[in-house]
Amino acid sequence: MTDESRPQLIRGVGLLGATSANMLNMIGVGPFLTIPLIIASMNGPQAMLGWLLGAAVAISDGLVWAELGAAMPDSGGPYRYLHEAFGPQSLGRMMRFLFLWQLISTAPLSIASGAVGFAQYAKYLWPAMTSTEGKLIAMAVCAVATVLLYREIGDISKLAVALWVVVLGTVGWIAISGLLYFDARQVWSFPPGAFDLNSKFFLGLGAATLIAMYDYGGYNNVCFFAGEVKNPGRTVPRSILYAVVGVAALYLVMNITILGVVPWQEAAKSTAIVSTFIQRIYGTTAAKVVTLLVLWTAFASVFAVMLGYSRVPFVAAADGNFFRPFARLHPTKRFPAFSLVFLGVTSAIACLLDLDDLIKALIVIQILIQFLAQIVAVTLIRRNRPDIVRPFSMWGYPFTSLVALGGWLFILVASGWQYILAGVCLLIVGIGAYLWRARKTHEWPYAS
Repeated sequence: MTDESRPQLIRGVGLLGATSANMLNMIGVGPFLTIPLIIASMNGPQAMLGWLLGAAVAISDGLVWAELGAAMPDSGGPYRYLHEAFGPQSLGRMMRFLFLWQLISTAPLSIASGAVGFAQYAKYLWPAMTSTEGKLIAMAVCAVATVLLYREIGDISKLAVALWVVVLGTVGWIAISGLLYFDARQVWSFPPGAFDLNSKFFLGLGAATLIAMYDYGGYNNVCFFAGEVKNPGRTVPRSILYAVVGVAALYLVMNITILGVVPWQEAAKSTAIVSTFIQRIYGTTAAKVVTLLVLWTAFASVFAVMLGYSRVPFVAAADGNFFRPFARLHPTKRFPAFSLVFLGVTSAIACLLDLDDLIKALIVIQILIQFLAQIVAVTLIRRNRPDIVRPFSMWGYPFTSLVALGGWLFILVASGWQYILAGVCLLIVGIGAYLWRARKTHEWPYAS
């Protein structure tokens, strides 16, 4: 479609709404569930190095997204970036297709991980919950988020800010409580050999960083609905950087203060670490209250992720590069109705998987098919596309892009061969699917 004939979205999200959507995506149930996993990965509080390394990777990769998002401020994110960077009439067509290919797999995984985390934390309030009941709760979370998103973007922006305020209040309560009852001796009680620089240390650090990046993930959410953002050249990069820096500081304070109250040996075995933390300080009633707030936070994350991802298939279909039904807008509210409902249904189905599998599969597939290619895209656009105006240039280029590249490769190596193999197989099948489609439609490399 031409720009004039393509269904038009409404630019109704400002800096506050965009930043809150990013932070809602980042501050989901993830850190409340994964603190024990991160500690167990290195068997001690030295696992906090994973949070620090993850913050460095998140900031560096956030700058990649900020430059690309400001230069191409349209909904769809990497769907646009990879197409333009690798050549609109050549390899860029396949890169665009591969991004959509992995999105169909990873978007439901990402949304489902928050919903499954919601159900797991709800077990603190309902100890008798069975596995089947937990999966049904997770599927219900996806359904409710879909219903709330079934409205125009202006109302969604206001709802996102309201959810964001409660999320920040929850994290703030945890951090302040930890500071008031902080015992530094517990935090720095490292086990023998904690910093021996051997293969076990680096594999553990890689595993901790992978989990940390899952928790940091979401700073790029604004790029997926940038076509609905006001003044995107300034709003997109600012919302990304504000979200990364703010959430990284909150995470580090929250994690260290929790370990200052709950010994790491006990925290590594907890299934509801925040509830245990608050119960130790204020008692059972307060622990139930914070559990409800964590559930609110988890739901807010599902809401924000579904908002961003639902816009990408719409943009592709509106361009004629994806299935036509995804291009349908609501007749009066002007939001991608079919794409939203489709994502809600597939996310509910993905809730049948376990949380650990959801997290690792999500990160590995994104690294192999999207994140590494996107870092290369920044350099290609700078060198080959002077026609693309860049309102924002990433700081410290090319050092920061190399930090992001090295961080993703380190995480990939430490993820485990089975997940890498699954990601490579998905990539190979995706390339085959593109070539089959390109042959039928006479696109690159079969175009005359």
